[in-house]
Amino acid sequence: MNGNDLMTTLRQQISNGLGAPLMMILMLAMMVVPLPPMALDVLFTFNIALSLVVMMVVINALRPLDFGMFPTVLLVATLMRLALNVASTRVVLMEGHTGTAAAGKVIESFGEFVIGGNYAVGLVVFSILVIINFVVVTKGAGRVSEVSARFTLDAMPGKQMAIDADLNAGLITQDEARIRRADVTNEADFYGSMDGASKFVRGDAIAGILILFINIFGGLGIGMGQHGLDFATAIHNYTLLTIGDGLVAQIPSLVLSTATAIIVTRVSSSQNMGNEMFKQMLSRPSALGVTAGIIGMLGLIPGMPNVVFLTLAGIGGYGAWWLSQRQQQQALADEQAVEAPKAVSNEPRDLNWDDVGPVDIIGLEVGYRLIPLVDRSRGGPLMDRIKGVRKKLSQELGFLVQPVHIRDNLDLAPNAYRIALLGVPVGEAEVYPDREMAINPGQVYGTVPGIKTQDPAFGLEAIWIESDQHDNAQSMGYTVVDASTVVATHLSSLLQEHANELLGHEEVQQLLETLKKSQPKLVEDLVPKVLSLGVVVKVLQNLLGERIPIRDMRTIAEALAEHGSRTQDAGNLTAAARVALGRSIVQHINGMAPELPVIALEPALEQILLQSLQGGSEGGAGFEPGLADQMHRALSERTQQQEMQGKPAVLLVAPPIRQWLARLVRHSIPALHVLAYNEVPDNKQIKVVSTVGQRLPGLGQAVTA
Repeated sequence: MNGNDLMTTLRQQISNGLGAPLMMILMLAMMVVPLPPMALDVLFTFNIALSLVVMMVVINALRPLDFGMFPTVLLVATLMRLALNVASTRVVLMEGHTGTAAAGKVIESFGEFVIGGNYAVGLVVFSILVIINFVVVTKGAGRVSEVSARFTLDAMPGKQMAIDADLNAGLITQDEARIRRADVTNEADFYGSMDGASKFVRGDAIAGILILFINIFGGLGIGMGQHGLDFATAIHNYTLLTIGDGLVAQIPSLVLSTATAIIVTRVSSSQNMGNEMFKQMLSRPSALGVTAGIIGMLGLIPGMPNVVFLTLAGIGGYGAWWLSQRQQQQALADEQAVEAPKAVSNEPRDLNWDDVGPVDIIGLEVGYRLIPLVDRSRGGPLMDRIKGVRKKLSQELGFLVQPVHIRDNLDLAPNAYRIALLGVPVGEAEVYPDREMAINPGQVYGTVPGIKTQDPAFGLEAIWIESDQHDNAQSMGYTVVDASTVVATHLSSLLQEHANELLGHEEVQQLLETLKKSQPKLVEDLVPKVLSLGVVVKVLQNLLGERIPIRDMRTIAEALAEHGSRTQDAGNLTAAARVALGRSIVQHINGMAPELPVIALEPALEQILLQSLQGGSEGGAGFEPGLADQMHRALSERTQQQEMQGKPAVLLVAPPIRQWLARLVRHSIPALHVLAYNEVPDNKQIKVVSTVGQRLPGLGQAVTA
């Protein structure tokens, strides 16, 4: 077996789960089995190398989660260092009387070379390292870990709701949302683990101090009592060995403590640590220039090291000038790229039909302060957000949503925008592009300063806050989104509500052409042999008006082809299509649950409704107004009860009255789904949770249940 095969086999065994148990067994063996000096040299060298590798990985990580195993690595490295301390202590106490080379060359080198063989200097150096590690680095890193863990856990609900808001606005896909939710969970787990792992580092520093005193006093007792050494020889041998051992352990400990402090104080970024520090510290030439001036003034004072100060001042001044010139050149290049020359013709031309523009199907008008949001040259994010909204709605509804035509409107307020469908405004609001909206999802743990408002899409209480309050608001439970997300979410909500108005003859023709590729005979028999294109358009618009997607065009077309020979009425054909789509409709309402909770009408009340519709008209002209009003209030109460229990509100009625009741509650009780008996699939069990109309209001009595 060659070297490559050996490494491959070893890597496979480690990946199969043998690595961690093997390492734990080796660490226990170091504590129990006496190790020769050569083995201690190898293990101490490996410990130093491991700490340096961990430090380099931490520095080059773009964000803390890129090294999510750091808490575990920190624990293993700490246990390994403590095991080495036990092994070296055994050798020092057993063989220290033979000289300073008793515990290996590494400990001897640190005892002789690093501190010059002077144990007094060694004690001072070791004490300084312990103070730096224990008092400064470890204590600070522990405090940062504790605060980061607390704020990360507090901000989790807000981050989760922000992900849901981006998903609902079409800015991200389901897979991207799943990845971002996993990142939020992993971030909370990471900082929680770091809060505990920092305690290991702190305990390791304390253990190093105790081991130092144990080795010195224990060595003196053993050397003088058992081996007959004089005090000077014993204090020299055991103190140098102890100091060397302590330095060999404390230096990797200090490196890992520093790595811990770096990773918990870092902010996620797309650059590594070196590039990020250079970019942020040298982004302002004025700071470097002022520093160079102060250093230069100090260099002119008599008695100061003039050459060093003036040289450094010159280097700093040149660096400030170079950075300033570079920024000016970059700004000039950006300005020239934006301001491209445009040829303007002064010759008047005659009007033609091109000057009579069609009405925009979907229009977005913005005030002049919102123009940067839709200007790609300025990095405006709204165009990409709107594209995401169109993609999401097209996938959900089943047809291609038309492009959104955006223009500025000086008649609007500077921060206002207006959304129009077919030239008619359907919604407008104001946003602040330099602020962020903190939405109250129902439960928050404080208030943040800002401009009070309402979320235009859902009417929730909200506050326009400064950008630097983002993390603070999230930690209090607010859902924080930027201005472009507010506009995109509002647009998505309105397009879903008015989806039936977006579907026209051209879109339906494209749907049929697409279906014809897989079902040519079905489409040929349907249009125009059985139904005209206009009737199909009306049926699909009716389905969208009741918030039923038309993605399953095959099922819809088969239902229309089956019933189209008996009726050309769009209402009856819509009812037939709903029956065919019953499984999809119920699935959307109640998921995979085998039981469907429903609200039912009393048979007597249902009979009155049937007679009123048959005797009057489809609009319910023969229905008593008082009865309709009281029934409406009762349905609203039952719907609220179902929502409070976290269950869907479904009204199950006879097929002839379903359409009239659906129109009655469509806008006033949008959460209530009205189904006919024949729309419920056979594999679903029906559970009547409440009944409306136990006493007939037509006799002057109130509707009760």
